[in-house]
Amino acid sequence: MSVRNAILGLLAQKPRHGYELHAVFSAVVGGESWDVKPAQIYTTLNRLEEAGLVETASDLGEGDEPDRRVYAVTETGHTALQAWFASGSAPDHQRDEFFVKVMVALISGEADPWRLIQTQRAHIFRELHAATKQRDGHDSRTEMAQILLLEKVIMHLEADVRWLDVVEARIEFVKQQPLPEPEIRRRGRPRKGATEAKDPPENGGSKQSAVISKP
Repeated sequence: MSVRNAILGLLAQKPRHGYELHAVFSAVVGGESWDVKPAQIYTTLNRLEEAGLVETASDLGEGDEPDRRVYAVTETGHTALQAWFASGSAPDHQRDEFFVKVMVALISGEADPWRLIQTQRAHIFRELHAATKQRDGHDSRTEMAQILLLEKVIMHLEADVRWLDVVEARIEFVKQQPLPEPEIRRRGRPRKGATEAKDPPENGGSKQSAVISKP
């Protein structure tokens, strides 16, 4: 969804070739932090064109360059872009792979949760060191946008380290609590001959006698 709307926004600035879109997207969002292949750009453009959000025209090229397709945003595309700008962007913090890994380790007994925490902490510290080095390598006079993005990365990593400290302090309490168990329900139709309990006949007799008395 972000790549789709970013392409709409870049085309709203001016019509562009697919190759140019890939280059501009990488320059704006940072190719190191969000690696998007040219094939993904062209696939997204095809889908946007099918949806009526962009349109194509023929370009005579520049100099000795051959003709290439140029994409432009449509009015419908402008409307979709404005809807994106008007909506909030929900971060996906609850679908955390490490949390799943710890829970599966507790249930299966196949791994030591404390060892998992140590491994994850070391991994985050390596990521934190790399992000800090990358941030410090940017020039604040010309690359402030990329510095701001890396500041967010660093803050999230620091928060992850603090969260691991909390998990380590409370993992014993989790082990002592009953693990969640799903309610298993039978699937499919009832077996042949199986009957569900029903209310007794109003005359107080059995279901069988009620059936026999029928003419």
